[in-house]
Amino acid sequence: MKKNVIFIAGMRIEVCCVQTVIAGSGAAGLAAAKELYDQGIEDICIVTEHINGGTSRNTGSDKQTYYKLSLSGGAPDSVYKMAETLFGGGCMDGELALAEAAGSVRHFMGLAHMGVPFPQNRYGEFVGYKTDHDPMQRASSAGPLTSKIMTEVLQKEVEKRKIRIYSGWQIVRILHENESVQGILCIKNGSRRMTPEFKIFRSNDVIYATGGPAGIYEDSAYPECQHGASGIAYQAGVTGRNLTEWQYGIASVNPRWNVSGTYMQVLPRFISTDKEGKDEKEFLEGWFPSREDALKHVFLKGYQWPFDARKSKDGSSRVDLAVYQERVEKGRRVFLDFRNNPWKCPIESWQLCEEVSEYLTKAEACFGLPWERLQSMNSLAYEFYLKRGIDLKEDRLEIAVCAQHNNGGMAVDLWWQTNIRGLFAVGEAAGTHGIYRPGGAALNAGQVGAGRAAAFIASKKELETKSDLSHACIPQIETALKTAISVGKNQNEKTADEWISILKKSMSEAAGPIRKLSEIRKLLGRCEDLLEHFDQKVGIGKKGIGQVFVLEDMLYVQKMCLSAMLDYVEHGGNDRGSAIYPDICLQKSAEQIEEKQRKLEGQVQEIKLIQDGRTQAIWRKVHPIPYDDHFFENVWKGYRINKNIM
Repeated sequence: MKKNVIFIAGMRIEVCCVQTVIAGSGAAGLAAAKELYDQGIEDICIVTEHINGGTSRNTGSDKQTYYKLSLSGGAPDSVYKMAETLFGGGCMDGELALAEAAGSVRHFMGLAHMGVPFPQNRYGEFVGYKTDHDPMQRASSAGPLTSKIMTEVLQKEVEKRKIRIYSGWQIVRILHENESVQGILCIKNGSRRMTPEFKIFRSNDVIYATGGPAGIYEDSAYPECQHGASGIAYQAGVTGRNLTEWQYGIASVNPRWNVSGTYMQVLPRFISTDKEGKDEKEFLEGWFPSREDALKHVFLKGYQWPFDARKSKDGSSRVDLAVYQERVEKGRRVFLDFRNNPWKCPIESWQLCEEVSEYLTKAEACFGLPWERLQSMNSLAYEFYLKRGIDLKEDRLEIAVCAQHNNGGMAVDLWWQTNIRGLFAVGEAAGTHGIYRPGGAALNAGQVGAGRAAAFIASKKELETKSDLSHACIPQIETALKTAISVGKNQNEKTADEWISILKKSMSEAAGPIRKLSEIRKLLGRCEDLLEHFDQKVGIGKKGIGQVFVLEDMLYVQKMCLSAMLDYVEHGGNDRGSAIYPDICLQKSAEQIEEKQRKLEGQVQEIKLIQDGRTQAIWRKVHPIPYDDHFFENVWKGYRINKNIM
């Protein structure tokens, strides 16, 4: 790594020149660094806001899933079958589905070899189970903290290779010229009003592993330490794909944690209260024909955790709608009560459906109270909250329908490269998923994408590190410096912290699982106005200048997502995947809605910012799964020439 110093707008900035910089230190970013090093690219570094931050290291569920090809039992499976499952979720390009399926075994086994304790039976088979949107039993898990364990073992591998890690640096600009990346501009964490410290990482390639846009919703299952940096990429001209497609589900508010799987299968009581925690009421009964039907669909939420528009009329997603109505529309607080059975009736008095009764009987959990069943079936799930000061046998657990994952993101090709040459997006930052995805597919996609981006970079013939900074980058740097200086003078404006709180709340109310068009338009207008007058309307709060750039990034992400939602509706879109658009049903007949929705089948929406600050969306046909003849001699010949990287 070479270093030099430049002065811009009177500010001294250190420039670190490196072949490739990896932005982010989650499971995908760490995997990318390891893969690059192992393929001979050693002039690399990782830049991260905090080495122990991010979603991978700070999130999970009752049994966090990794999705891969089946590796046990006698049920027939194949790369193409898995690709077809991924592709069948809708709006996912076939070449990405095939690459994720093909790479799943290699990366899963690599993680197991590094020490992730995926369970094996006595014969050495990595046994699997069925996850949502999975016709096979391809899922595996190392427990509630699978992704955390992944980051820990990958970090050890990175440290073993002595790869440089710059922790405490927040990205504020992607530097680029002629649709080619030049590096990144970062600000030091904790930089204050008068003394911001900036650093430039000049690189030929950037692997962007900054996670999903976690900071745009108030009701969120993302960890507090994760906010993402996708807006900076969109600001630089990166195309977004499938930004309308999110995953929402019931999660606890504090701590933020998915209450899926066993938390639902033990059949807790759903209650709501007023803002002070009083006036306790059970509210599910009115949403289902009977109490027994309500219990059945609570149980099914364990398997079907994400909100699904298809299950909102008479399926398990009515549970989500009931929670949403109590919390958002009625303004009440909602809790899971593991201290009492629903309606305070003993389990022996219930007429449970066959599926629920059989499951609880096999699990030897047809007894007692929800917290007792949870301790019996999944003690780790009970202990998770206990370690965080919540004893489920004594305390209520506050919940909401929360944003948990953006299935869309930056548009990437077969090698996870964006439309900006040399800029690769991996992990949740990449928009590789479509409307639906099997549970755990995101962890696999992050590892496969990291490996493919690294392979493409390593295949380049010209690997000499460039040190000169393009003249086109100077104005990009100057705008960031100007923002840092200007907002420091705003004493009477709302702080970045205040704006973030306001905009998050508005996003959850307008554009979560229930999307209200008038509110979306109103919020979009507010975002655009704030971006246009950013330097005049934003002040610095207690968290310093870094939070100002978090707000700026958030505004660009919200603008892109909201614009994508409106464009989707304008093209005839209606209830789909994770979202319901109630206004559409009031404006059009069922026949009109169905006809227009059919036209969008097999179509992918891509959207980007253009020069005047407007967004421009295009619709194209989804790419089919490639079916090659796999003639060995031809594959071998291509591999000897260029490892079939092209």
